[in-house]
Amino acid sequence: VGSSGLVKNFDPIMKGLSQKYQISAVVIDSNFGFNAATQALESISITTSWTMMSLLVGFIWNILLVLLKKVTKVRTVFITGHIMVKQATMVTWIIFAVMPEFRNIYGAILVGLLAGTYWAVFSNLTVEATRTLTGNSDFAVGHQQMFGIWVTDKIAHKIGNKEKTVENVKLPGWLAVLNDNIIATGLLMIIFFGAVMLFIGEPLLKELDPKAFAGGITFFTYILEKSLVFSVNIVILMTGVRMFVAELVESFVGISEKLLKGSIPAVDCAVTFGFSSPNAILYGFIFGAVGQLIAILGLIIFKSPIMLIPGFVPLFFDNATLAVYADKKGGIRAATIIPIVSGIIQVLGSLAAVYIFGLTKYGGWTGNLDWDTVWPVLGLIVNNLHLAGVILAVVLMLIIPQLQYIRNKESYFIK
Repeated sequence: VGSSGLVKNFDPIMKGLSQKYQISAVVIDSNFGFNAATQALESISITTSWTMMSLLVGFIWNILLVLLKKVTKVRTVFITGHIMVKQATMVTWIIFAVMPEFRNIYGAILVGLLAGTYWAVFSNLTVEATRTLTGNSDFAVGHQQMFGIWVTDKIAHKIGNKEKTVENVKLPGWLAVLNDNIIATGLLMIIFFGAVMLFIGEPLLKELDPKAFAGGITFFTYILEKSLVFSVNIVILMTGVRMFVAELVESFVGISEKLLKGSIPAVDCAVTFGFSSPNAILYGFIFGAVGQLIAILGLIIFKSPIMLIPGFVPLFFDNATLAVYADKKGGIRAATIIPIVSGIIQVLGSLAAVYIFGLTKYGGWTGNLDWDTVWPVLGLIVNNLHLAGVILAVVLMLIIPQLQYIRNKESYFIK
């Protein structure tokens, strides 16, 4: 329901931009990205059952890597179920689009190996940073900005002073409303989709979407309704994914606890918010938005054929998480600068990604930081080398925990 609603709502806007300005619109948000990948798979007659099979392979592979941790140096089990569903869908498209001969069980295995290695290796990168943030709590982050967390942990202290934290800053109380993802998403959609619809103009939208105007509503009401319906459909999509994930999570946690004594669970990045000031979360959201706006203005100035529209998930969860880690080691200065840079990368990296992965016409991309940095690189490797590229990508990722272990042998396996 959520997926079809997003497609139906977005269609006249996509057509309007294409007809009037010869540009394509892409929303950079994990829900829109999931929807775009699902549509892309359907266009090559692939059902999401392959995605679920790939997810299972990836989870089993993650478990095996931790079982063999003395060799692999991997300590973390990725158990953020709704993120796994979205990422497995995206990686299924990446593999199946490039290698038609592997649109079968062997392709599902390749997808599982690639996604499962990413889950294991990049969540493992967040262990030390999270220990520093939380005072040695027994969890890591399993989300979509894990590489960003590692980089933030390495550079934040060089940017600012940890003694000057955002906790001492007085922010207007009304900003707390942005902590509610439904309200924040609605506001974002009104601002950005409203601007897009104003650019397209009432006459063309009436021509492309006559049913919506059939009741004689004003253009202002049309903009407001369209924008808020996006938020409604995103909530429906998120609810559906959570309902599905609820059937999986207990099994995932049970398997990992039974088989993997001493392993570290990698969980949703929102868990880290409890270890910081609420100011840091809002700083990340606000300055991440500033960074995205800077990059989008650049796209307009240089007449990009693809227009990117911000989505709530990367803006909030990526940049709020990075601000939390940045504030811990670099205070207010790091919590300001790092989200701005992140916002710029989210837009420019997404621009490269939708081109590499051929998702422009489906109107969405995940947009989270790892998918704007790590995955375009992995995608180029796979696109150019195919099967050899998948193997190479897996091997390169598995080298990372080995390097981590070499740098920190004494306390590496201390939980």
